[in-house]
Order: sequence, then C-alpha cells, then structure tokens
Amino acid sequence: MPISSLSLTRRHLLAVSAVAGAVALLPPTMAAAAEAESIHPFRVDIPDAAVADLRRRLAATRWPDMETVTDQSQGVQVARLRELFDYWMTDYDWRKVETRLNELPMFIIEIDGLDIHFIHIRSPHANALPMVMTHGWPGSILEFMKVMGPLTDPTAHGGVAEDAFHLVVPSIPGFGFSGKPSQVGWGSDRIGRAWAVLMQRLGYDRYVSQGGDCGSVISHRMALQNVPGLVGIHVNMPGTVPKEIAAILASGGPAPEGLSDDERKAFDALDTFYKDSSGYAAMMVTRPETIGYSLVDSPVGLAAWIYEKFAQWTYSGGQPERVLTKDEMLDDISLYWLTASGASAARIYWEDHSNNFNAVDIPTLPVAVTVFPGEIYCAPKSWAERCYHNLVYFNKADNGGHFAAWEQPEIFTREVRAAFRSLR
Repeated sequence: MPISSLSLTRRHLLAVSAVAGAVALLPPTMAAAAEAESIHPFRVDIPDAAVADLRRRLAATRWPDMETVTDQSQGVQVARLRELFDYWMTDYDWRKVETRLNELPMFIIEIDGLDIHFIHIRSPHANALPMVMTHGWPGSILEFMKVMGPLTDPTAHGGVAEDAFHLVVPSIPGFGFSGKPSQVGWGSDRIGRAWAVLMQRLGYDRYVSQGGDCGSVISHRMALQNVPGLVGIHVNMPGTVPKEIAAILASGGPAPEGLSDDERKAFDALDTFYKDSSGYAAMMVTRPETIGYSLVDSPVGLAAWIYEKFAQWTYSGGQPERVLTKDEMLDDISLYWLTASGASAARIYWEDHSNNFNAVDIPTLPVAVTVFPGEIYCAPKSWAERCYHNLVYFNKADNGGHFAAWEQPEIFTREVRAAFRSLR
C-alpha cells in the first residue's frame, strides 16, 4: 500500500515554495537542471488498514517467559516492555506524529536510482549556514524534531541570527520513507556521496555535515572522500579509538599501562560494550536478513530490539522514560514498523562491516566533536587529536547520551552552534 501522497495540499504548496527557494539559489542553467531532477513534495499517509493491522498483531502477541534475573543482563525485562506495550495498545496515536511530520517541508528526490526522503527547512536569516544532519540506528529523522526550530530560526528560540542554519535532514536509505536498496553497495561511502549530490541539487555549494551513530560514520566518510562543498563536520559519536587500543579490545586483553584517566574510562566502557552489549551489532553485521524476519513480522520483537538500545544508550540509568516519553519512543518504533524497515535499516551494518569507533584519519578538514556523558564510550580529547588533525572544537557536555538531540535538545543546539561558529 502507498505510504505517501503527492496531492498539493496547503502544506505541500508551502513545501513546493521551499524547493523553489532552493532552486532560485542556482544560476539559470543549473536551476533548469535541478528542476529536471524532479524534487517532489512528500506527505506521510499511512493507510488505516496498516494501523489496524498493527493493533491486531499486538493483540496476538505471544510473550516469552519472564527473565530469571532481577536486572537487564538477559535483555529487555518483560515487565518493562509490557508497560510500553500496554500504552501502545490503548493510548498511543500514530496520527499525532504523522500530523507533525506533514507540517514540515518534506520531499523525495531520486539519486543514483534510489528515492531519498528528506526534510528541507530554509532559515529566515539570509546568511544561514547550510547543514545536512543525519540520524542513526535505531533512530530516525524523529530524533531531530526538537532542534529543527532552534537551529533554523535561532532568534525565535533565544539565539542570534549569526548562528542560523539552512537544514537538510535526510532519511538514510533503507530507513523510514527513503527507498530500500535492492542491490548491494549502499554503505556509508555511497550515502555520503549521495548527500553531497543532494546538497548540490538544492543549490548549496558550501555546507557542513552533522551526525551521531550512523550519521557520524556518514559524516566521516564525506570528509574522507572530500566531497564537493563540504567545509567541516560535527560528530557526537567520534571514531577515535587508536589502532593499538582497538587490537587489545578485539583480543579481550587488559588495558595497557600509561593511559590517562579519560583514556582508561573509554577503554573500560568499550571493553564492557564489546563483551556484554554488542550482540545486536554482530547479528546485523553478519545476518541482517535473519534478524529482519522478526523485526518486520513481530511488532513486539521490533519494540524489544529497539527499546533495549533506548535503555542502554540514553543517559537515564537504564530507564529511558526519564528522558524520552512513551510517545516519542513509540513514534520511532512505529515508524520502523509501518515502513517495514527493520531488515533494510539493519543492512547498513552489513554494508559497512566495520568498527565505527576505530580511529578515522582526517588530515585537513575542520572537525568538531561533542562528547555526551551517556554515549557508548566517551572519546578522550587526546584520542580525538590523533585522528582529527584539524580539530576546531572539542567539548564535554554535562548531560545527554547517544540520542543527544532527542534527549537534550537545548544542549545539542548550543553545541552545534558553537561547533560551526568558526566556519561561517
């Protein structure tokens, strides 16, 4: 069934105006070419039958036995997930987030034979800096809903016009409303090149890239490929683990002598992650299709797969409800379910087949880093300086985790503004 409609409602007319504004930035011949590339307005329109089917499947859930421990060491606890499930069954309303999405200027563009969904918000401030901002797994474009206004219109949110951004927020191929690759080859390298094409077609010949998780990897790949127009990146999950440290972690060996306090904390966090919490990644790196059957066929299986990461990766002491509402978590889970993207999203792990924490050698491009305390590991500045040879900004935030923009939008906004201030 279709999940989008291109009928020109009032919101679509506003969206078309945004595209026209972007095309107007180009010289006449390029503007004609951009129009020929056919950027289409996009509207979310999940059929009622799909929502009803979700409820039917939820009602037919067969639950596993309760865990035999009193903590989360065996995975998501039945009682915890049951609480979220009960809300999903009774009070949750997908149409609320669908309405909020349809109030945004959303589009589809074909790049390299694949439909790419993206949000494009032009700042009211003329000298705004264009920025492409990329989500991760198991997140989505919904991670950025709270920061879009402050980043594009800072004067309306306690900031100054000099910190404004034109914002482009794409859905990674295989995620959400973007197309699902039917052939191999859509890893982070290719996605980074696609983002450069997207920015070019929107008329931006000078821009920055921001990301965490998969978005961090894509930003790194854009920098390594020196894609046209990119002048700097900001990442909130940096790849900084030195080769010698990565080798020890891979072998399960003890921490080497001579580490600073920050380096030892980073080593210990990564050691714990690899030994106790990386099973999901091993599965998606090696067998995304196998786990995909459960993620696409069982809504509770999908919810458990994602909720575990909300619990582990938010700065919440294992209780994500402290920083994300039930609606916010279920908006994201439902987006994966209603677009049947559990398997296709997992395949980016298979495509990249690399350790996203290991050192990235970026010689000249300006790089900015924010370390959030609830991240999987907190990158030490000493490691960041070894990989990013033009480190223009490094800061440790005092709150927030892996889903930084979602958890702490005010802190995240301040960090992104500060990170790129020297590149304007």
